[in-house]
Amino acid sequence: MAESIEEDDSAYIIKDGDYVVLKRGDIYKAVQIQIKKKVMFEKQWLFLEKAVGQLYSTSFEVVSGGHLEPQKAKTTESSTEAGSDNRNIVDDGKSQKLTRDDIETLKEQGLKGQEIIQQLIDNSSTFRDKTEFSQQKYIKKKKKKYESTITVLRPSCRILAMMYHGREPGKICHLRYDTLAQMLTLGNIHAGGKVLVFETCAGLVLGAVMERMGGYGKVVQMYPGDGPVQAGLESFGFPPHFHDTLHTFPIGHVNALLAGTLDTGPPKELALQEKQDRMEAKRKKLAVAAALLEGKNADGLIIASRFHPSPVLLGLIKFLAPSRPFVVYSQYKEPLIECYTKLKENSNKEHCAVINLQLTDSWLRHYQVLPNRTHPVLQMSGGGGYLLSGTTVDMQYAKAASSQQAVEQPPAKKLKLTSSEG
Repeated sequence: MAESIEEDDSAYIIKDGDYVVLKRGDIYKAVQIQIKKKVMFEKQWLFLEKAVGQLYSTSFEVVSGGHLEPQKAKTTESSTEAGSDNRNIVDDGKSQKLTRDDIETLKEQGLKGQEIIQQLIDNSSTFRDKTEFSQQKYIKKKKKKYESTITVLRPSCRILAMMYHGREPGKICHLRYDTLAQMLTLGNIHAGGKVLVFETCAGLVLGAVMERMGGYGKVVQMYPGDGPVQAGLESFGFPPHFHDTLHTFPIGHVNALLAGTLDTGPPKELALQEKQDRMEAKRKKLAVAAALLEGKNADGLIIASRFHPSPVLLGLIKFLAPSRPFVVYSQYKEPLIECYTKLKENSNKEHCAVINLQLTDSWLRHYQVLPNRTHPVLQMSGGGGYLLSGTTVDMQYAKAASSQQAVEQPPAKKLKLTSSEG
């Protein structure tokens, strides 16, 4: 029992080679911990080796030379004196006795951010006349400027989604983290399932699905072009057995697979040994993924792509088992409206029947929660995109139900015609 507890605890300790997320304020960056290797974060070079052995979510202060030092649990103490209002305070730029040169001298002397802030408070002639709210606002502003504090976080779906959305939203099709959470819920992603994923979001959606499945089940990534894009997947730092559940399949071969003409056999012509080995490994991966798809018994389908979703959805929905969910994300609603219309039109034709079609949009707003100052944050995201979700139905059952309904309906009453003379 003790050994298992130690193994569980070790997952919360930062180790050499781990993928982590650095946080400063609202800025995030995913990096890998490597001894004696410096990384750039917010225009500052850092060495992360002193983070090894510390717990995740530990805050560090950047000292001279870019090294990290665990931050001590102490805060800047402000004076208990506070004014009743700010009407008599004149912002003429002369209230601070310390000049820029004085502050630079304090930095050269090795004073830390908290100590510099305390010096600024002591040398401010108007700080004690400010209201308590204004004092806290002043301290917060100076902390942002002079304190160099970094928090090392364990990567997760939510943190990485916030990182991408804040730094490079175009890489993930402007997918917001609350919308991603809805996709995982509507897609019924769980351990032990078989899920199809088609995304062009740098591997973020793929990583979120694998994180939710916990290393149990099968994930088939359908990719366009020459190879799958999995840059964001590396930032999750999954253990090796997670990657054993991942399989890839080119979406350009879907029609051949459905028609039964996909060739997964060995190459007919022998090439160079190195090239032959590479082609053989690629062929085996393709054969394994094709075998997973041929059963047409996938448990879920998730699509989040910059491409038009209609042909992708109509092609991949055929691999789903009956009574299975699918979710399609788009930054714009017009492509999803077209998908909705085509699914309705083709439900009783060659495609799989669907029910419970829903087209929704996401809306999220943050709130500042402080004593006597709780209000919505003035700046917010303009939109979280749109989701089309639904559930597949067995085609034979759908046809039988529709025919039975037609039989059970009573025939229309015929009107009796009477002839009139004259």
